[in-house]
Amino acid sequence: MYEGIVQELIDELGRLPGIGPKSAQRIAFHILTTQSFDTTRLSEILADVRDKVKFCNICGNVTEQETCSICRDPRRSQTVICVVEEAKDVAAIERTREFRGLYHVLGGALSPIDGIGPDDLRFHQLVTRLADATVTEVIIATDPNLEGEATATYLTRLLVQPGLRVTRLASGLPVGGDLEYADEVTLGRAFEGRRVVEA
Repeated sequence: MYEGIVQELIDELGRLPGIGPKSAQRIAFHILTTQSFDTTRLSEILADVRDKVKFCNICGNVTEQETCSICRDPRRSQTVICVVEEAKDVAAIERTREFRGLYHVLGGALSPIDGIGPDDLRFHQLVTRLADATVTEVIIATDPNLEGEATATYLTRLLVQPGLRVTRLASGLPVGGDLEYADEVTLGRAFEGRRVVEA
């Protein structure tokens, strides 16, 4: 559609997840037309991220050191581990300020269609972390979709052992949502997770 390097920029931006053709074009033209946009700084940060950021050797979260700040924090409860699919899920849970335990990042979810099986995810590392019986509860916080549910079911079966409580995050209707727009799985989960209302 555009000539040369402009189209190459749009194409590269469009390869990013969640960026469609229109968004890629909008970002490209923002870069082109905004004089104050510092492309040098952006390229330096991208290079630094590739060079410096790695995954925590304990939980799999992103970090610039061998272990992440959460695993190094002595104030975190050592008895509870929250299992998530991706490192971005850690950030989402941390924003709630409700959870004070540790995390375990699987690195994805089971998806036979995409060729992702148990050996492709960090299940073995989780089982190893549970071996000393310090952890008394594992909270499964995978996404409420087909792959997340399959992963949660696999984890539930994998982690059955005496003295270990395995729980799953509640899911249901979002605040401010309308029932008519809820899908069947979400609405079904909302019914399963209903609770008594105190007067």
